[in-house]
Amino acid sequence: MTPATLLIIDDEPQIRRFLGISLRAAGYRVLEAENGAAGLGQLAAGGVDLVILDLGLPDMDGHEVLVGLREFCTMPVLVLTVRADEQEKVKLLDAGANDYLTKPFGLQELLARLRVLLRVGQAGVQAQQPGGYDDGHLRVDLQARLVWLDGEEVQFTRKEYALFEMLITHAGKTLTQPQLLKTVWGPSHAEDTHYLRIAVSKIRSKLKDDPLNPRYLITETGVGLRFRPANGLTKS
Repeated sequence: MTPATLLIIDDEPQIRRFLGISLRAAGYRVLEAENGAAGLGQLAAGGVDLVILDLGLPDMDGHEVLVGLREFCTMPVLVLTVRADEQEKVKLLDAGANDYLTKPFGLQELLARLRVLLRVGQAGVQAQQPGGYDDGHLRVDLQARLVWLDGEEVQFTRKEYALFEMLITHAGKTLTQPQLLKTVWGPSHAEDTHYLRIAVSKIRSKLKDDPLNPRYLITETGVGLRFRPANGLTKS
C-alpha cells in the first residue's frame, strides 16, 4: 500500500524536524513548508493526502491558509494551535479545519488523530458518490434520497433529511451549529439552536442511535455535529 503523504505547514524548524522524524518513522511520506504561501504552492502541485497546519505563520494567518486551500483542496486538515477556547474551535471548523490539536500535544494522540482523519477523509469522498452509504445496518441512497435501517425504510421529514444528508456527505467532519442552521433552515435561523436539537433528537430516534452512546451522530459540545461512518461506504 502506498503511504499517505502529509504536508506540514509550520514556521518553526524544530517542530517540523520533530514531526518529520516521527511521522516518517510511523510510515508516512512527509513534505514540509515554512510559511503559508509555500504550503499553498505545494498543495497546488497535488499529491497531498492530509495537511498539518500551524496557525502562527509569519506571512499569513492560519485561517487565511485554511480559506485559501479550501478553494481547491478537499483533503483533511489538522490544525495545531495554542488557542483552545470554544470560539476559536468554531472559527477553525467554519474555516475548513477537520480537527485541531492544542499545543503541547503527545505524539500518540497526534498519530491517532491522523489515522482517524485519513480514514474518514476517504469515507467522506466516497459518501458523496452516487451509491451513498452502506455499512450493512444503515443504507443511504443519496440520489434517490432514501434511507433504510436493517432493511426497513426510514421516514424522515424534509428538514430531517436535509440535515442528515448534509452530515453524511461531510462524513467525519464536524459541522458547526451555525453552518447547519443556515444551510437547512436559512440564514435568519443561525441562532435557533433548538431547531437543531429537536431535529437531531428525532433523527437519532429513527436511526435507533443511543444519544448516550451514539453510533452515527456525534455531538461536539458547544461546537457542532459530525457523522461517524461505521464499517464502510460503497459506491454502488
